[in-house]
Amino acid sequence: MAGAVVPAIRIQREDFDVAAEIAGLTKGRADIGAVVTFSGLCRDEQGALSALELEHYPGMAEAEIGRIATEAVSRWPLQGLTVIHRHGKIAPGENIVLVVAASSHRQAAFEAANFLMDYLKSRAPFWKKEHLADGSQGGWVDAKEADDHAADRWKKQGE
Repeated sequence: MAGAVVPAIRIQREDFDVAAEIAGLTKGRADIGAVVTFSGLCRDEQGALSALELEHYPGMAEAEIGRIATEAVSRWPLQGLTVIHRHGKIAPGENIVLVVAASSHRQAAFEAANFLMDYLKSRAPFWKKEHLADGSQGGWVDAKEADDHAADRWKKQGE
């Protein structure tokens, strides 16, 4: 593939098909030797959760994810990158997020996907509200310190 890889970034309410996204990224491509995917699903939190509602600022979320994805493309030799993040009310077992990183070799694809997920988990501008199985609304989900620590390991020297 000639030229720089332009990451595909989508924020959408509707579900996505993981296999179709991989096929779309790799179709007709003989230069790709590795595809690493991460798909995040909504958990039911041991039966306590009926849904997770994700809110975002349109425009801001795409720009921030685009910035992170562009950094991944500059750090690793990728042949393709897709990032999809859903918003709205998501039931347990449904997809929330997908990262598909394609490269000639597996290590770059693994590292880029891991990097993206660490940043999406800790820094992407999404807010999560729990809807409980008993019909009540839970609170807003706080960011986890462990997620921040995971993202910090990717900082470049001097940051």
